[in-house]
Amino acid sequence: MADDLLFVYSSPGTVSQTEFTDWYDNEHVPNRLATPGFGAVARFRATDGLKPEWLATYEIKPGTLETPAYKALWENASEREKRIMSSVGTLDRRVYTPLSDAWADGYSVASGAAPVVLAVSMSVPPAVEPDLEAYYDQEHYPMLLAVPGWRRARRFALSAGTGPKYLSLHELDSEAAFAEPGYQAAISTP
Repeated sequence: MADDLLFVYSSPGTVSQTEFTDWYDNEHVPNRLATPGFGAVARFRATDGLKPEWLATYEIKPGTLETPAYKALWENASEREKRIMSSVGTLDRRVYTPLSDAWADGYSVASGAAPVVLAVSMSVPPAVEPDLEAYYDQEHYPMLLAVPGWRRARRFALSAGTGPKYLSLHELDSEAAFAEPGYQAAISTP
């Protein structure tokens, strides 16, 4: 089974950006990566000015967040972690189960981490879900993956937490992809 995605929006709140980043990079993430069930971690800062400004994604084996090892992270958390976690301005955690994963020609996991991600989430009425799936699989993703610099397009369904039911997570070489005619065409179809 493919890994689930722990999707976390956050903002530092009353904690300084410097301390928030130091804690995240040198304590929070290393502790998670040392916990069974955690895989790749990526962290991004919004460039569009929207809040919350931070997004972290963690690839996790299904059920990881229910394990004693994961629960022990909070029970054994440092005073610094407890202080920062209680001071964050936003902490929006969701778990998504994968639905599809497509790479553009010439890209793969071996290409390394993408410098830019685009996260799009939505909920639709159940009657529309088959049309949405067909749109993504047959039209939208093929068009996006043809855009120069568009590396990968993944789709997920919410399995834990609150938020929109569907998430599309796109990996790009740069924000220049948004100016490409192919991108404009992909977001303008009927």
